Amino acid sequence: MMTQDELKQLVAKAAVQEILTLLPPQSLIGMGTGSTVNFLIDELHAHASYFEGVVSSSDTTTQRLQDRGFKVLDANQVKSLPLYIDGADEIDPHGNMIKGGGGALTREKIVASLADQFICICDATKLVSVLGLFPLPVEVIPMASAQIKRFLESIGGHVELRKAKSDLNQNFVTDNQAWILDVKGLTIDKPLALETQLNQLPGVICNGIFAVQSADTLLVPLNDNVQTIHFRTDKNN
Repeated sequence: MMTQDELKQLVAKAAVQEILTLLPPQSLIGMGTGSTVNFLIDELHAHASYFEGVVSSSDTTTQRLQDRGFKVLDANQVKSLPLYIDGADEIDPHGNMIKGGGGALTREKIVASLADQFICICDATKLVSVLGLFPLPVEVIPMASAQIKRFLESIGGHVELRKAKSDLNQNFVTDNQAWILDVKGLTIDKPLALETQLNQLPGVICNGIFAVQSADTLLVPLNDNVQTIHFRTDKNN
């Protein structure tokens, strides 16, 4: 039985081969954030010169990329990306995801929106029939946090303001100097509709439903082999 880290390394190795097959030399690529992506960056390290540049979705990812010899570009420097690759906290059978457990959801969504194709890499524990078991992160401007919390509770959510891991007396602060509300108890059977609704609330910067920017392809280890799943073009429905 492989450990979770071994499974992440397995899918990272498969992702390297997928990337090198899909992209010609000197391509741009968008890179996500999280533990599985960290394994990918480490595996891709030997091919750093293959890429013209990488658009990063967080300060943590930027540091790791630069430490391993990649040229990191600001999102404002590119018009589009052929590929964005990232993990997920949950993914449903249509390629819709919940992301943001690490707090980088807004920048992840920005980079994903630049990309022609989104490849998700995760282990099989992240596969769900309906989104919502993992708490939904909602990044908010601090001034609006109380009213947004009240709305989220009105639709059935149990809402907690995320605290810093290093000090539970301090609020977690994103790379955008914002707060995150984590919402438990929602059954997200219409992810596109809920993503759109939450984005209309004044003070919401972004929410962790990735239905507009859903995955096109999933690489996932099943029975110690990496499976490739392609989602249909009407995957949001």
